[in-house]
Amino acid sequence: MKRNAINYRPQGAILILTLVFGAIGALLISGLANWSIANLKLVRYKHASELAFQIAEAGVNYYRWHLAHSPQDYQDGTGQPGPYAHPFYDKDGNVIGQFSLEIVPPPVGTTLVTITSTGSTIAYLEHKRVIRVKMAVPSLAKYAVVANADMRFGSGTEVFGPVHSNGGIRFDGLIHNLITSAKENYNDPDHTGANEFGVHTHVSLVDPLPPAAVPSRPDVFAAGRQFPMPAVDFPGLSADLAQIKTDAQSSGIYLTNSGSLGYHIVLQTSDTFDLYLVTQLYSPAGGCSSSQDGWGTWSIRSETWQSNNPLPANGLIFVEDNVWVSGNLQTARLTITSARFPENPTTNTSITVNDDILYTTYDGQETLALLAQKNINVGLRSEDNLQIDGALVAKNGRVGRYYYASNCGSYYVRQVITLNGMIATNQRYGFAYTDGTGYQTRNINYDTNLLYGPPPSFPLTSDQYELLSWQEVK
Repeated sequence: MKRNAINYRPQGAILILTLVFGAIGALLISGLANWSIANLKLVRYKHASELAFQIAEAGVNYYRWHLAHSPQDYQDGTGQPGPYAHPFYDKDGNVIGQFSLEIVPPPVGTTLVTITSTGSTIAYLEHKRVIRVKMAVPSLAKYAVVANADMRFGSGTEVFGPVHSNGGIRFDGLIHNLITSAKENYNDPDHTGANEFGVHTHVSLVDPLPPAAVPSRPDVFAAGRQFPMPAVDFPGLSADLAQIKTDAQSSGIYLTNSGSLGYHIVLQTSDTFDLYLVTQLYSPAGGCSSSQDGWGTWSIRSETWQSNNPLPANGLIFVEDNVWVSGNLQTARLTITSARFPENPTTNTSITVNDDILYTTYDGQETLALLAQKNINVGLRSEDNLQIDGALVAKNGRVGRYYYASNCGSYYVRQVITLNGMIATNQRYGFAYTDGTGYQTRNINYDTNLLYGPPPSFPLTSDQYELLSWQEVK
């Protein structure tokens, strides 16, 4: 019997098609399953990575908390070198990961701490996230000038750096950074009249009086002004000076009362200093005098060489007498302190600078602080173009130059004084007077290296660490 060719289909054709399409379907399902599994792994991996990151952040926060309670402990309370591993728990108390801390303590003379925190999870121990932060305690050198009294900055004064006073401030020069006062308004002692803003200027156009709106004066206050702001603790500096004395006696250099007029320290770039005994000062010329407390020429006429000495390893020189300082520093960190205890206004001591004090590199390797119980002086016979590199602190007195009238000789007018560092003064500072005497040009350049890398044992403004930088390194 013949078959109809039109209706003929070979046996098994449907089976073959079924197998082909079944195989394709199986491949698609298998691929979809593999993709789903891979995607699930990726989601879990990303979740673990994010969790590791959060664990690393938890490590940083833990050590910030630790330093807040133990500011000098850089070994996680163990007394042993790191790294320091800590388990990390979920809300139910189950360990789900850990962070490991590496702590780099501050270099000598600074407060800068580096914390590296590595976070990981139990599920993916091989995958780690690493965060590195730098923290430090700000020093008194957070300001170019900080004062505990009403201040006046005359025309011709240019300041690069922040300025603060616990009193009011009249500023008639140019400041390139923020200027602040602890007072909302005050009675300016330089003239009579109503109260003025805590920070104000008499540069034309003169500021209006409170309660008028405070005008913007970028020609004077390039970065603005703020008042009132919290006061700085000057009385607390007594404890700092006493501690420096103790530390200098134990492992620094301690000089007792000279039995004469004081000492002259001449700094050398060889990490040494020459010590002189000051035996005579220049007497004032006839008719040259002033009623200012402690007034004198503060200028050395004769001195006797004593010794050449290496700078102390801890960078502290404490002198129970008046001190004159000059010379050069190279890659040295040094604090020179002049004070007598117990404190008495009649015996407080001062530091005088009549000749240049210079750094060598200006990159933060050299730092110098002059801490005086009374004044930081610039004497009558000072250099015509005087440069002082360092931080100047007058705890009870002022940083400045006494008044020398025209009958004091040719030294009564000086040309340029340049301060590269900062000034902290309890009383009103100044190197010039309204009658044109003193230094005609005053330049104050703020050394930013002092803020978190101050000289040894330099006074701090807080006991709390501040976060300076945050970086994920892995």
